[in-house]
Order: sequence, then C-alpha cells, then structure tokens
Amino acid sequence: MSHPVKLSDDLIDAARRYASINSRSVPKQIEYWSKIGQIAEDNPDLPYGLIRQLLLSKQQMEDGELTDYSFGSN
Repeated sequence: MSHPVKLSDDLIDAARRYASINSRSVPKQIEYWSKIGQIAEDNPDLPYGLIRQLLLSKQQMEDGELTDYSFGSN
C-alpha cells in the first residue's frame, strides 16, 4: 500500500542519481535506503559493506542460488 509523503527536493535529486546507477526507480531507491537505515539502527556494530553482503546473500538464497560449502575440506 503506497502513501503520499512530502520529501525534500535534495533527497529526491540524490535518490534519482543513485537510482539511475543502480537500475532502480526513485521510490525503490528510497525504500532501499530505508531498509539499510533500519538494519544499521538495529545493528549499530555492522559496517555498511557487511549489511549489503548479507542482503545480497539473502536474495541469492531466495533465488535458489545456493552452493554447498564444506568446512575444512581440501
């Protein structure tokens, strides 16, 4: 369900730039930033790079792109 909200022109302009290079729509870019921000606030010790990798890994799992990993095997 979508809700209209007022956002600053600066935020919209920044979202437009990032959305363009990430192949997202402006609303999806803002949703992405919101998700990252929520995760960062809930887990202040996690660096941004790790948060991104965790989200990517989660998406790969949901897409069925898993591979087995054996610990300690040569």
